[in-house]
Amino acid sequence: MTAKSNRLFFIDAMRAWAILMMLQGHFIDGLLDPVFRDPENPVFNVWKYFRGITAPVFFTVSGFIFTYLLIRVPQKVMENPRVAKGIRRGLQLLLIGYLLRLNLLGLFKGQLYNSFYLVDVLHCIGLSILALIGVYVFSSKRKPFVFPSILIGITLVLFLFEPVYKQWSFSFLPDMIANYFTKANGSVFTIIPWLGYTTVGAFISVMFTRFKDYKHLYKFAIPVAVMVGYLLIYQSSNFFAALSKWTGLELFNMILANNYLFIRLGNVFMVFAVFMVLRKFMTNKTVLNIGASTLSIYVIHFIILYGSFTGLGLYRFFNHSLAPEMVIPGALAFMTVCTFLALKYNQYEAQIKSQIAWSISFVKNQAMELKEASIPVLRELNIRRRLFLRRFLRTVRG
Repeated sequence: MTAKSNRLFFIDAMRAWAILMMLQGHFIDGLLDPVFRDPENPVFNVWKYFRGITAPVFFTVSGFIFTYLLIRVPQKVMENPRVAKGIRRGLQLLLIGYLLRLNLLGLFKGQLYNSFYLVDVLHCIGLSILALIGVYVFSSKRKPFVFPSILIGITLVLFLFEPVYKQWSFSFLPDMIANYFTKANGSVFTIIPWLGYTTVGAFISVMFTRFKDYKHLYKFAIPVAVMVGYLLIYQSSNFFAALSKWTGLELFNMILANNYLFIRLGNVFMVFAVFMVLRKFMTNKTVLNIGASTLSIYVIHFIILYGSFTGLGLYRFFNHSLAPEMVIPGALAFMTVCTFLALKYNQYEAQIKSQIAWSISFVKNQAMELKEASIPVLRELNIRRRLFLRRFLRTVRG
């Protein structure tokens, strides 16, 4: 792939890798018996390490892809078709996020269980897309440096002050809204700090777009990614220790106590570097299709593993009960099934949606015909009711 290509194949490959890592991570974490979670086991530690970098990579790549598509078109602000499409996409992800947490049995009873209001990956990415659009619109009439400056500024603020706001309960907000900011009620992800990975992905995308025609783009980008990754992973803690000593601010000690956000960001840059190095091998059609099918894969995996709508998922029956010799081949099979079903769905998506639309239209037409057919009957019943009331009143008066 040349630097002048419109499509960055290595980004699609990164997204495919991240979604596959998420599938096996969720499967193994949910079903592996705790007795086998041995921190002294090197295999378990390697798995845990890579599971820890999956979400940061996924959020960063999501921000990169959306922003890359948003800013590469010639139209500006509201004339940009990507703005309206992005708003629809953001709202769609929020809706799907809530639908996946619906329990139909509870709904039939007129109940919405508390789990319905919990926030997960789709909620955060949907809201992050809306936030990126807001920043884009706000900075559109300003200097070119304003947009990337705000993006990197959001990341720094969210990451630096995470030790402070993670202690807040947000009890002054309704639970449905508070769940976007705190894990106290059981949310898996929260918009803070995870928006920070999306905005840094958007920032990287802006840099790629501005230098996309540079002949030696990758010769420059790869060493920069490696250097930034190394500094964040191995030197950021020393940096915050020095800042704490120099300024005396407790904030830097708090960051130092759990410096996972910056270290994970360093991991993300390292993953970027690896995929950029291997970019010429990232043009496999199946891999690219997997990268373009992440939403379908996520929805299917959620239904099979966690039992969306029915509560009858693998997690219910095998929760933390499987040995490694069962869970590892199970994870491979789970990845294969979810990916296969998603690719097949995307292949026949137009036909499936057309059939669903026809079914809905058919049901509506049948309901309308039934209603129209019942109108004469209702009129006859209404006439008889009036005649009966008149006779009854005459009898009473007589």
